[in-house]
Amino acid sequence: MKKTVALVVGTRPEVIKMAPLWFALRESDRLQPLLISTGQHREMLDQAFAVFGLRPDLDLGLMQPGQSLPDLTARVLTSMTAALRSAHPAAVLVQGDTTTVLGTALAAFYERIPVGHVEAGLRTHNLESPWPEEMNRRLADPISRWCFAPTEWSAANLTAERVPAAAVHVTGNTVVDALLWVRAKGARDGVPVADLARRCGIPSAFRETFLERPGRRFVLITGHRRESFGQGFEHICQAIAELGRRHPDLGLLYPVHLNPQVQEPVRRILGDNPRVALIPPVGYEDFIALMDRCHLVLSDSGGVQEEAPSLGKPVLVMRDTTERPEGVSAGTCRLVGTNPARILAEADGLLADPAEYTRRSALKNPYGDGTAARRITAILERDLA
Repeated sequence: MKKTVALVVGTRPEVIKMAPLWFALRESDRLQPLLISTGQHREMLDQAFAVFGLRPDLDLGLMQPGQSLPDLTARVLTSMTAALRSAHPAAVLVQGDTTTVLGTALAAFYERIPVGHVEAGLRTHNLESPWPEEMNRRLADPISRWCFAPTEWSAANLTAERVPAAAVHVTGNTVVDALLWVRAKGARDGVPVADLARRCGIPSAFRETFLERPGRRFVLITGHRRESFGQGFEHICQAIAELGRRHPDLGLLYPVHLNPQVQEPVRRILGDNPRVALIPPVGYEDFIALMDRCHLVLSDSGGVQEEAPSLGKPVLVMRDTTERPEGVSAGTCRLVGTNPARILAEADGLLADPAEYTRRSALKNPYGDGTAARRITAILERDLA
């Protein structure tokens, strides 16, 4: 009889990075997946499920308007405790550093169910950045039986914190598995550019100029970090506007996060800028297609830092710190913060120097080769036998 492994997700990045594990566990002769959703981010979560054709076996639906972190954390802990008592899984897997991760890891620990932390060991060593994610992941690792570190650097962080060596496994990052799966699916489906643009709400003028004309360059932009709210986003928007003025032949495509603290400065500063196309948040499948077509990426997203190198796209990371220094060390990513002068200097360099752009585009992705989920499944099969 197969043993059940619960995969717990609450946000879009968690679904994306857990989907390859769901597929790998489904193919196992010894284990079977049980997909549980906390519903921490409802709309974007459902989009991600649809990309992979998944549906949660259990949806806790914990999202509430205006929820506070203490309220959400308490609801995850109590609701997940009840779910685990009912399901009796042999193990629980969490991914990353969200409130879902912290509450679920605690619930499983209290129920004496072994926890596996996927993407363990990421650190900025600054509890304020990213907040509260840095503390969430620091608390999840010591109570995990398996810390699935994506790189040797993240494994070294765990060792330095005295996590037992037997609990630390370097597997690569499952996001690379997911990206390659989605890219292959897109190639099989053969989605026309016009359909992609229509789904994403991209204006026809931008589509005709930058998506349908060979050789026309555009920058893909994302931003949502709490630590940049306020002045940080003001500076990011000012840099984007200036970048458009300096490079009139360049397109600037910005799927704008739904958070009001992102929407307000972006719409106010860039809303009437003819060089910038502001569109709603796009689904993961469409985002990968856009990233595959863009020239370079401006982003504060952790996932983008891991994904873009597999597509040969340099990333300017608009954060002061990153828990993913491997990309910076490899040269695929460059940490630029939210200072407009720094953002513009780095972007200008990549846009004006074809040789440097080619060098940065050709660097190997340090986050994996697309087989992380199979490695993790093999470890679970061995230890849960």
